[in-house]
Amino acid sequence: MKAVAYAIGSLWRPSTYLRWVYLLLGSALVLAFILVDSALGAVVTDLGLPKVATGIIWVLMGLVPPVALGLLPAVREVEGIAVESLLAVRFDERPLGPARTWPQRRRTVVWFCLHLVAGGVIGILSTIVFGVGAIWLAAPFRSAGSRDIVPGWSYDIHGNWTDLWMPAAAIGGLIGLFLLSAAVGALLAYLAPRVLGPTAAERIELLEQQTATLAERNRLARELHDSVGHALSLVTIQAAAARRVLASDPDFAETALAAMETSARAALADLDHVLGLLRDDRRPGSRTTPQATLGGLDRLVEATRAGGITIEVDRSGDLDQLPAAVSREAYRIVQEGLTNAIRHAGRPAGELAVELSIRLDTSGLRLAVTNPMNGRSDQSGGGRGLAGIRERVAVLRGTVDAGPVTGTDTEDDGQAWRLAVRLPVSMTTKG
Repeated sequence: MKAVAYAIGSLWRPSTYLRWVYLLLGSALVLAFILVDSALGAVVTDLGLPKVATGIIWVLMGLVPPVALGLLPAVREVEGIAVESLLAVRFDERPLGPARTWPQRRRTVVWFCLHLVAGGVIGILSTIVFGVGAIWLAAPFRSAGSRDIVPGWSYDIHGNWTDLWMPAAAIGGLIGLFLLSAAVGALLAYLAPRVLGPTAAERIELLEQQTATLAERNRLARELHDSVGHALSLVTIQAAAARRVLASDPDFAETALAAMETSARAALADLDHVLGLLRDDRRPGSRTTPQATLGGLDRLVEATRAGGITIEVDRSGDLDQLPAAVSREAYRIVQEGLTNAIRHAGRPAGELAVELSIRLDTSGLRLAVTNPMNGRSDQSGGGRGLAGIRERVAVLRGTVDAGPVTGTDTEDDGQAWRLAVRLPVSMTTKG
């Protein structure tokens, strides 16, 4: 009873008729192959070849065209679109691309042949059901007499209620056709991900590509947050300083405005660089802007000091020995540390003093940014700054410590904030 109820319920589902349409597409392709083979077969027959040779040619004409067409890379993509739209199958690889490898092409040929066979069977049954069904439906309403209701089968039509079995049989045949189409379509929907979709190895490769893409986008998001966030923080504090002394000290105000212009231009350049990478711009002539490293530390410090912020720099070791990857990440860590100090110290620019320590020795690279707190500031808030720093440090297998400290030269009522990072570095590696 459950099977009957499920079969009846499937007649009301749109998926049943979409599967039938998908199978009809296969039958249309079969018809096209038959027409081409018929034309070629007539030519072969006129050649008067031996029966064995003629039979071999007929077999080749039946097999070679579907296989050759299935080997085309675009067939996998087209079949994938049809399967997703009409059979409601979702592949791990979306959208399903063209066949790029020979294993993919072989599986596409298998799927294409399955589509042709299943579609051919359903197409023949559909032609019979609709063709004969139309005659059977009209049988009770026709005049009495012998009629060819099926080619080769005559039946005496009475023109009354005794002929009602014929419309009932036509309707039953139609229902059976759609139920069979739904069952065949369900079988194809089950097989599609296994035959047409990616294999286990291809899924792993796809996941690795997606992971690499997400990691790269996450890195670009950190770059954008650090560079543009730092520039905007400088612009904000410089604008505030210029506004306060615009009337009393125009020279300082002009210097602050110039520093704002420089910071804004640098932010725009970084923004354009990151957006270009997100667009995956590979046009000829496009160039990638080099990423900032600790070699640009002096420019970063001077740009920050231009906003009226006092920065004491304690630097030791030959930073040119750093590997390029470590130098890039260290620059962004320092930049984000200065940004957090500007944002969260809770002091005007002229009263903010920051200590920056960069030491490179056999124990690795150690970075420290210390700034005063006013008791209400909290640099561990819900922003992405510290989270981004921790991600960068984790990638480089380093350690990070951030929090309030006491006993520093910058303390105010014994309160200060320190960001301390240690990155392991091989001193023999050149950047």
